[in-house]
Amino acid sequence: MGVKKMGLVFAFLGFLFFDGLLLRTAAEDHHYSFILRESLVNFTRLCGQTKSMFTVEIEGLPVWPGPTIHVRKGDTAYINVHNNGDYGVTIHWHGVKQPRNPWYDGPEYVTQMPIEPQTNLTYEVIFSDEEGTLWWHAHSGWSRATIHGAIVIKPPEGAPYPYDTQPDGEHVLVLGEWYNGDVMENIEEALRTGGDPKMSDGYAINGLLGPSDACPDDPSYPLLVEHGKTYLLRIVNAVMNEEMFFGIADHTITVVGQDGAYITPITVDYIMITPGQTMDVLLTANQAPSYYYIVATPFMDHSLPAPFDKNNTSAILMYTGATPPTTIPSPSLPDSSNRDAASNFTSQIKSLNPVDVPTDDIKRILIAVSVNRLPCTDPDCKDSRQSASLNNISFLTPTTDILHSYYCGLPFDKDFPAMPPVPFDYTGDEAANYELPSVGTKALIIDYGTNVEIVFQGTNVGNAENHPMHLHGYSFFLVGTGDGNWDRDDITNYNTTYAPAVNTIGVPKNGWAAIRFKADNPGVWFMHCHLERHSSWGMSGVIIVQNGDSPDERILLPPPNFPACPPK
Repeated sequence: MGVKKMGLVFAFLGFLFFDGLLLRTAAEDHHYSFILRESLVNFTRLCGQTKSMFTVEIEGLPVWPGPTIHVRKGDTAYINVHNNGDYGVTIHWHGVKQPRNPWYDGPEYVTQMPIEPQTNLTYEVIFSDEEGTLWWHAHSGWSRATIHGAIVIKPPEGAPYPYDTQPDGEHVLVLGEWYNGDVMENIEEALRTGGDPKMSDGYAINGLLGPSDACPDDPSYPLLVEHGKTYLLRIVNAVMNEEMFFGIADHTITVVGQDGAYITPITVDYIMITPGQTMDVLLTANQAPSYYYIVATPFMDHSLPAPFDKNNTSAILMYTGATPPTTIPSPSLPDSSNRDAASNFTSQIKSLNPVDVPTDDIKRILIAVSVNRLPCTDPDCKDSRQSASLNNISFLTPTTDILHSYYCGLPFDKDFPAMPPVPFDYTGDEAANYELPSVGTKALIIDYGTNVEIVFQGTNVGNAENHPMHLHGYSFFLVGTGDGNWDRDDITNYNTTYAPAVNTIGVPKNGWAAIRFKADNPGVWFMHCHLERHSSWGMSGVIIVQNGDSPDERILLPPPNFPACPPK
């Protein structure tokens, strides 16, 4: 369901040359109002499971997923978030770089304090070079399970999409996760007792679960198409804790974009998409007019057996005028533990055009990514509790947001290590000796203009698995991935010509992923695993890019509604 656009003004006029034509473009301001509320109308799924949910309310009705924000490249959106819920919440604009504007990035206690109940905050969301599909979500506890939606960023007015076939229509497909219980109570209980949070009870496409082993009678989301036409599907993985395989029965799809940037088109039978990622795919309705299942199933590659939601979710591709068949065909997707299938897909992703990857004067940072254990701190916890870490530091949420402390010159810990404190065989058997992390709130300070490489090194500490790592404030270039421990010799195999520009990448189980970017967006930027249980356990950190010398290399002045710095 859409949301009413509240206003529209021209911000500036520019000119864009495209294919020899002079196209006039105008950056626009868009205004939205989000009302967050514990739903007065209950949601019913899974054969009668009924509950209220903390969601965005549109015209008096709760919506899950939330409304889609529509902009064009270079626009600015103002979203007034009214929190009529029972606890504080913030909103993050996932993949939007927010140039020089960390004040409105959204992670709770990192760049802002929560929006308290019965108050509101208007976010200024500045779009720059993003084009394609991104998304927004709550960034407080596990509230993003029910408060999230897509962001559609179209090319400038008059400019076509950069692929051979222009779509005849577009559809947004948001993959979500359904919990029979309250998601905030779920994680709060897990943190108190030290165990795993309860797994979800089903997955959803646009809020509907479809038939599954858990409930064969749940309805599927209907996706209507006309024979012979091509559609742009904008896919968002808003699932909390699982990567997902996705495919359509008897149809191939052509992936043309990822994380708000274009890629070299690849035609595939399925995709693998991690929590936090978005993908743009072209679907041509070229099969016999009928009904076909669109299916998403989990990908889980734990080293040790661990419970996870094994259900699938489905929508139905419906050709107009078609009669439903006796049996609707389903796609053949890889098994949930098929790591080769996942890597075979991700290895094909390349940028559409050659890119300017930093190659000289590189500041290299190696971050070991681990699932750990810590001593219990609550009477309801016995012996030890689940934890997670970056470079053996489990993130401790502060009581004052880090951006405020940094901007105001207040004391905070700037000693996040650029290398693991103790080097070891990260993917070997001895990794079990490094299960106990330290706990702290530490930031890594980077000078403006530095060419940065971060190697995320998966470890065999605890239960090794794929980790989708997300960095706020940047699209970065994924230059390489591999198995085992990263080695300097791996640099010779980097892709620095057609590296995809992304904001979330999967670090392979017991492997590594290397990213590069120029630190040209000053601010305080959160970095974390987008498996929500891992982020809750402390698999997070903060990167601070300092101001440059010129005025356009400095953080924007704080908005008037943000707390003033204390007198010195």
